[in-house]
Amino acid sequence: MKIPLPLLLVTLITTTATAQEYTVPKTEWGVPNFHGVWRHATIMPFERPEELAEKRAYTEEEALVLEGAVQQKFEAANEPLSPDRAPPEVGEPLPSLGNYDLFWREDAKFIPTIDGEFRTSAITDPANGRMPERVAGFSERMAARGSRGRNSDGPEGRGLGERCLLNGNFGSPVMRPSIYNSHLQFNQSPGYISITTEMAHDTRIIKISDEHNAAAAVQRKWMGDSIGRWEGEMLVVETRYFNNWQTLYGTPTENLTVIETFRRDTNNKMIYGFTVDDPTVFTSQFSGEYALSRINEEIYEYACHEGNYGMVGILGGARRLEQLGLEP
Repeated sequence: MKIPLPLLLVTLITTTATAQEYTVPKTEWGVPNFHGVWRHATIMPFERPEELAEKRAYTEEEALVLEGAVQQKFEAANEPLSPDRAPPEVGEPLPSLGNYDLFWREDAKFIPTIDGEFRTSAITDPANGRMPERVAGFSERMAARGSRGRNSDGPEGRGLGERCLLNGNFGSPVMRPSIYNSHLQFNQSPGYISITTEMAHDTRIIKISDEHNAAAAVQRKWMGDSIGRWEGEMLVVETRYFNNWQTLYGTPTENLTVIETFRRDTNNKMIYGFTVDDPTVFTSQFSGEYALSRINEEIYEYACHEGNYGMVGILGGARRLEQLGLEP
């Protein structure tokens, strides 16, 4: 099965190429050159806030106000803390930026434009910018499936990110921004493209081919089996056969197919599109786009569990709760 790209994406691609008359750089073997490090960061959410309904884009004035509010929040959170401050009360919520201070974080503070629009969400289809409803009986099926990555019986009961097996954003079926390490390194050869993420150092290998390897349906890889093809100056990637422990926003991926598109918009901007199809989970397909920014930086090693006592603490805490007769 090959999912047709949404008509909207095709229209926008044609319109942008005509309007900008941008010449895409090519490799020695004549295909668009994506090589380099690209930053995947935006304050644009994956799903559109419900109150915005079918409002696809902000005006420039609205975008500036939103960006200013985000920057003010960061500036306020970056104020020095008093060493004499009182300890937090039990149950007191974490600061607005979470349990990492700004030394560790690289959150975006802007909304990159896509085809001249300040998008209100990554999802653009359906028109409300939100994931479709789940199919009938989905909740019951999930209950029968049981929890995965949500218990503390042992290390294997924790999530893939905590176990350093896979990053929850870039390693998921749809690549999404992270609060830090949001860099992607693209490398190309005549028959392959690889995408290495700075977060958790996952490397995804895309084979330029016509069909999936027959063994991929049995030996399911964490990031699925990705097959790419060139449609003019756009790379189209079909991925299926995800590992059964992989999820997309908590939903299973056994029957999931994702179509991704990569197209250079300018020397410093790449548009990443996605279409998600799983008739066993969603009542319809959904699609969207992100903007990636080219940067002149290297990616760094992400040593996930080196000196990390988090797993020991999680499991030790669970054993203590069991001794007290409480649920971990």
